[in-house]
Amino acid sequence: MQFSTLTWVALLFAPFVAGAALQAQAANSLEKRATASDKLVFSHFMIGIVSDRTSAADYDADMQRAKAYGIDAFALNIGTDDYTDTQLGYAYDSAANNDMKVFISFDFNWYSSSSSAAAVGQKVASYGSRTAQLKIDGKVFVSSFAGDGLDVAAVRSASGMDLFVVPNFHPGQGDFSNLDGGFNWMGWQSDGNNKAPQNGVTLTVAAGDNTYRSTLGSKAYMAPASPWFFTHFGSEVDYSKNWVFPGDLLWYARWLEILATPPNYVEIVTWNDYGESHYVGPLSSKHYDDGGSKWVNDMPHNGWLDMAKPFIAAYKAGESSVNSRITSDQIVYWYRASPRDTNCDATDTTMGAANNASGNYFNGRPNGWQTLEDSVFVVPLLTSSGTVTVNSGGIQYTINAPAGASAWSVPMGLGAQTFTLSRNGATVLSDTSLKQIKAECPCGLYNFNSYVGTVPAGASDPLGSDGLSRLTTGLKVACDAAPSLPATPPAAAAVTATGVATAGPTSV
Repeated sequence: MQFSTLTWVALLFAPFVAGAALQAQAANSLEKRATASDKLVFSHFMIGIVSDRTSAADYDADMQRAKAYGIDAFALNIGTDDYTDTQLGYAYDSAANNDMKVFISFDFNWYSSSSSAAAVGQKVASYGSRTAQLKIDGKVFVSSFAGDGLDVAAVRSASGMDLFVVPNFHPGQGDFSNLDGGFNWMGWQSDGNNKAPQNGVTLTVAAGDNTYRSTLGSKAYMAPASPWFFTHFGSEVDYSKNWVFPGDLLWYARWLEILATPPNYVEIVTWNDYGESHYVGPLSSKHYDDGGSKWVNDMPHNGWLDMAKPFIAAYKAGESSVNSRITSDQIVYWYRASPRDTNCDATDTTMGAANNASGNYFNGRPNGWQTLEDSVFVVPLLTSSGTVTVNSGGIQYTINAPAGASAWSVPMGLGAQTFTLSRNGATVLSDTSLKQIKAECPCGLYNFNSYVGTVPAGASDPLGSDGLSRLTTGLKVACDAAPSLPATPPAAAAVTATGVATAGPTSV
């Protein structure tokens, strides 16, 4: 068969033309989806701890997992580290390869609100035209952690691009007049001064929502959703801090609030900030240890994303109920691994003096520890009503769980934790957690992080070697820098008594 020169040229370039057309079609589809009226979900991703990643492929698992749960983009938190641009390049490439979006969130612990406007704008310009850049109505999305006082007009000018600016400015402190929206970081109840509620003062997350909405008016509001907060750095680092915010059933209650009064956007805080215990991404997500492995090892949080998945789908669809989004039975549960009054003073790493420039360093138990219940928290996600039994250390609780999502708590019992779903007297699901509750001090510490599990059980998710590299630094007792959950669950505790479960929130 013979071809003319023009035919050969057409055949030669056909794959490239077709590929470009498909890429343009995909980009146009995503671009069309990202309009100001869309409900989108993001997750805060810490670039500062992932300098051990060596290619875009190292981001693929994170991108694929986030996308599978309905997350639209990662907010890439950056400082001024010398590896930042390398890692941003990898993240943007991986996002493009996996049909995800990303945007930069400038961390003003490192940038200066008074002098970094040009640098912020120039950084946005370096990445804003990339395929994976999130855009709203064609405008480059950019955010921040803190930054009140930043000259946003100067950022826009330095970028040379149309921007959609949604920073973490604070009502009463930042100038909202030149913004496209605002981001509220505070996804936990507080005293209004970055501490857990105290002295009768409680600022709820919903109250923060209302303040931001009032300040923003018709501008976009990006609301936080966070499951937990515990950090416990002592003198072994120069960023010592030791406090909690109330967790318990916060994650469930927060998603009820989001469905009841949906914001323009939701940002999950966070994907991978292990040091503050509010990660919903895998422990195995590649990262360097900032010292938080002391309380993160053997404490997976993957079940929290399982719980959130139907809520994310309902939120994005404008639905007020998750019932139609639950297609298989699952039980999600979480708890701290030791009672709060367990005494670890003799071996804890925060008993001595340390840098307290932040005002958040306290000796011993974390500030705010009294706000956490000694309970096991259970969220059944059911296709139809069923009976859920919780055996916490030999005390058994029976829950008549409705179809859809519901939340419950039972008093924490020492020993094995077993969860069962049955219908009409037949067992549907049953499993015992790998993590027992013990009146002990793991690695000598006050560990107020949460263990999260599911029935059926999820895949094993251990920390990698990089994520364990500083576990022993500063410890007062011997402790192996290695995952230690057993391969199989312990035996269920023999039932010695029964109790009554407490129902969680059903509405806001």
